[in-house]
Amino acid sequence: MTRKIADCRRFPSESNCTLTISGEEDEVVRAATEHAVSVHGHEDGPELREQVRATLEDETV
Repeated sequence: MTRKIADCRRFPSESNCTLTISGEEDEVVRAATEHAVSVHGHEDGPELREQVRATLEDETV
């Protein structure tokens, strides 16, 4: 299974967040969603999770 990456540096934010999360797709979606809610003030829900999933990239080794 290909590992996925969510990288906050790809998206402008007031905090200039540099967090990168990698792992299996469902793990990354869950962790990145929790991060988006707790740090960036987004509202959790299916729409946010789909947006996160759509931005994931394959991890290069």
